[in-house]
Amino acid sequence: MVPISFEFYPPKTEEQRSQLDRTAARLRDHAPDYVSVTFGAGGSTLSHTPESIQRLRGQHGYDAAPHITCMGGSREEIRGLLKLYRALGAKRLVTLRGDLPSGMVSPGDLRYASELVEFIRAETGDHFHIEVAAYPEMHPQARDSRADLEHFVRKVRAGANGAITQYFYNADAYFRFVDDIRAAGVEIPVVPGIMPISNFSQIRRFSDMCGAEIPRWIAQRMQSYGDDSTSVREFGAEVVAQLCRRLVDGGAPALHFYTLNLAKPTLNVLSRLG
Repeated sequence: MVPISFEFYPPKTEEQRSQLDRTAARLRDHAPDYVSVTFGAGGSTLSHTPESIQRLRGQHGYDAAPHITCMGGSREEIRGLLKLYRALGAKRLVTLRGDLPSGMVSPGDLRYASELVEFIRAETGDHFHIEVAAYPEMHPQARDSRADLEHFVRKVRAGANGAITQYFYNADAYFRFVDDIRAAGVEIPVVPGIMPISNFSQIRRFSDMCGAEIPRWIAQRMQSYGDDSTSVREFGAEVVAQLCRRLVDGGAPALHFYTLNLAKPTLNVLSRLG
């Protein structure tokens, strides 16, 4: 089995903190290389991310990596975050452009993830291992696939060490993306992002927003189960486990699981992978 990692989102309430603690404890036995903590969907406030990094490092013993974005932030604000994360012991960052926070008009001092990577390198040298995002099925805002590839190459040349993909359910899209970036001279590892399926309506909604394609045969099978949540979970776990097997057999260097702060969907996949 290849190395694995998990993504969590920062809780904002005591109930959500308890949920994160339960999930982190249940996943700990699988010895992930690290866990990441998101900035917050839609550019929401960052205030809970450092707290979550501290919690996951101190209480659960994880190597925790914060997501950091540039959209809406000034260089000084980003510089302050880098200092804070260094003080918290973080050695890895997941570096993204992000979404403009609700109500804000200005995109901030840095407009693209490549500029953010370049800024982090200028400020901190090689202190951080920098992961960037990759989109095997193309970023939903990209002009076309060629432009999307060019954006990715710029991020790597700015100083990225590795990449984590948006989730997908078509392994061929991942392999084609890797072939394309290798042809462009990019050699960093590209880790597939894995989204377990336990709630099909939720996954379909997420996929509509981020541009991830759900293959027709999966959607039709899921719809045939109707309200049979047990069958949805079992079929979803097997589909994602088969995807993981194919990715690993095809040379994927690791797997990064999007947990949504829930343990069971990810555990259902991992149990099938042995």
